[in-house]
Amino acid sequence: MTIRLSNIHLSLDEEEATLPEKTAQVLKVLPEHIQECKIVKKSLDARRKNRIHFVYAIELSLPPEEGKKVIQEAPAGLQIEEVLGQPIPAPVIIKRKPACRPVILGTGPAGLFAALKLCQSGLPPLILERGKEVPERVKDVERFWSDGTLDPESNVQFGEGGAGTFSDGKLFTRLHDPRVSTILNIFSRFGAPAEILYLQKPHIGTDRLRRVIMAMRHYLEEQGAEFNFQTKMTGLKIIRDHLQGIVVNDQKEIAASLLLLAPGNSARDTFQMLFQAGVAMEGKPLAIGLRVEHPQRLIDRIQYGPSAGHPRLPPAEYQLTFRSSRGRAVYSFCMCPGGAVIAASSENQGLVTNGMSLFQRNSPLANSALVVSVGLDDFGGKEPLAGLEFQRRWERKAFLAGGGTFWAPAQGLLDFLQGRDPSSLRKTSFKPGLTPARLEECLPAFVVESLREALPHFNRKMPGFSSAEAMLIGVETCTSAPLRILRGEDFQSLSVRGLYPIGEGSGYAGGIISSALDGRKGAEAYLKTLGVSRV
Repeated sequence: MTIRLSNIHLSLDEEEATLPEKTAQVLKVLPEHIQECKIVKKSLDARRKNRIHFVYAIELSLPPEEGKKVIQEAPAGLQIEEVLGQPIPAPVIIKRKPACRPVILGTGPAGLFAALKLCQSGLPPLILERGKEVPERVKDVERFWSDGTLDPESNVQFGEGGAGTFSDGKLFTRLHDPRVSTILNIFSRFGAPAEILYLQKPHIGTDRLRRVIMAMRHYLEEQGAEFNFQTKMTGLKIIRDHLQGIVVNDQKEIAASLLLLAPGNSARDTFQMLFQAGVAMEGKPLAIGLRVEHPQRLIDRIQYGPSAGHPRLPPAEYQLTFRSSRGRAVYSFCMCPGGAVIAASSENQGLVTNGMSLFQRNSPLANSALVVSVGLDDFGGKEPLAGLEFQRRWERKAFLAGGGTFWAPAQGLLDFLQGRDPSSLRKTSFKPGLTPARLEECLPAFVVESLREALPHFNRKMPGFSSAEAMLIGVETCTSAPLRILRGEDFQSLSVRGLYPIGEGSGYAGGIISSALDGRKGAEAYLKTLGVSRV
């Protein structure tokens, strides 16, 4: 029988290969009776810096009688339960075939996982993507980082894989949905490392994620899905509140009664087109701020204390939160240990930053966004697109402050905190480069005020965080979509039947896994309209 044990500890000096032997000692069984040992969860407990250790949950296969005895006589402190086999799913049966081929807009996580679900159900979709395939997209982005030449249709935001293709590739969510396990297994199936299935905070890195995304595309094509790259949706054909077609590149019309809409959160021209077409939407609160960059060794020392530098410890992470005196949430976002701050613009004359790292997280620098909550009343207007224009306003100010060449404005953290003119800038990962600037000129006054109030608190929580080694780079504006495309419980637009807004860009997710989950749920909702017996 198979049992699951939780709360197994290993010190930094105990090798993972000793888990079966150590578990056998704890359970008082012979090591040779353990037929299989699989890690199902692994986390790092660094709360006590002099006793940092790893915590595991594992599954063991034991002879039936011995397994029952272990469950009955579980040692104190251990959680032990039997693992039951999963039932074999029934075959999918579609009762009503759709008149038109389903269409998906966007190849980010929401679009790809919706496509996988449709292919699994025998309905390979047509998938439209305004940007380019990964290899060509990477060339365009690297040219942008090298000399500031921006391609508005092929950049960090637009192209195969969505914005996540240039990110830390975090595969972590707080959502408790059984589909999350399925999604992680799919990532693993297409080339993600097996550890994503059990790490508490798994990540894949931009380098591995690109290969996984391309492997997914090749599989979907084998299943009959069709990808059209450099194909931008520029219009909708709507008759009596029902979707009838899609216009692409201002020329071609594609017949469609179903569109799973998965735009990126920076697809502003798409949002404007949808608004003009009468698609129901509303403004959504967001957060903006700056990227902070530290030497990774400093963050390791703060978080790990005397254990910093131990070969088994990963680059240290952090998560910081604060509530300002005016009620604003201030928090770290998208922390990238061993990573880089990147230029993530998709519009000319607008500067946007983000964070990225490789799977190994082996850069000597760590970075994170430090952002402040922005409410609807801060946008300067009540219309659904007001948040979009709010983002643009500060991106343009940052572009000008950086010199108008996609060099980012930057300032030492202590200079920013004390309102001083920027002094010399420290080593950075940002390309093409940095320009000394007063960052208070690139942000709303309430954001500057909230950050200056929060930074001393962050330094108390992590002594050394606010130091001469820390540098701020502006601006971070695209933490989430600035609006929500309204949908009902059936996932369909409230104003256009057949239109299914899904994912982060539509306002319903925040990150790779939650977007993938929302895309899969959107496809399931569509399949239910066809009378599918199992989704």
